[in-house]
Amino acid sequence: MKIIALKEYRIKKGLSRRDLAEIAGVTERHIAFIENGDRLPSLDVALKIASAVGQTIEKIFKISSTNSSKEKL
Repeated sequence: MKIIALKEYRIKKGLSRRDLAEIAGVTERHIAFIENGDRLPSLDVALKIASAVGQTIEKIFKISSTNSSKEKL
């Protein structure tokens, strides 16, 4: 699973991982984990990230997965 839109929106907004981390109240490493799909943010952090990059949560946290929901049924 990989969060495919966050990094793109962060860069378009001119924010470094450090900038975004400070806004969201987490570490720079935590932002990297979120971008790489290693961790999902809490709702509070997700809302702060969305606000910082000027997008909705739905647009930022598009999740790419190799398994479709049909395969899990």
